[in-house]
Amino acid sequence: MKDCSKYSFFSGGLKGAETAFGENAEKWKINEVNFSFAGHKLTRENNVRILSDEDLKLGDVSMEIISTRMGRRYTQADKIRKVFQVIFHMVNKGFQVFAVGKIMEDGTVKGGTGWGVELAKFFNRPVSVFDQETCKWFTWKNSGWKEDTPVIDHDTFCGTGTRNLTEEGKKAINDLFERSFR
Repeated sequence: MKDCSKYSFFSGGLKGAETAFGENAEKWKINEVNFSFAGHKLTRENNVRILSDEDLKLGDVSMEIISTRMGRRYTQADKIRKVFQVIFHMVNKGFQVFAVGKIMEDGTVKGGTGWGVELAKFFNRPVSVFDQETCKWFTWKNSGWKEDTPVIDHDTFCGTGTRNLTEEGKKAINDLFERSFR
């Protein structure tokens, strides 16, 4: 069994996948940090770091760039910008990135989760996604998604994903921690 006290988990503390990742981090006694901004409601309130406006600006990227990269437009630009800025801090702190959602035909991942995955690719970080439609894990390798059975093997990692977590998605997160830390 690995010494879990040497690991740190970074997330946004929102309902769904981020809550399931956080619950597993807590179960395994892994240091958990949830990034947020003033006025944002979290589901997990363990070790919350409220980012200042100055901190948020470090993760600022043009919404045009994000929209182009993700192949979609975003409404509520002010709120979603802050969410994307929080995602920057999660990915920047957690070297290895895990997400739960849906891999789209163009190789992006659906929703805000997709921005975390894209940042991981930009930063050349190991990134794995559990696709809830196929119920399989995929890891980004050689410019494409390859079916995989990932493990947490870096002492800092990020967990993010859909708010609409299925039982299969929850089991995939539980199994990831079991494979990695038992």
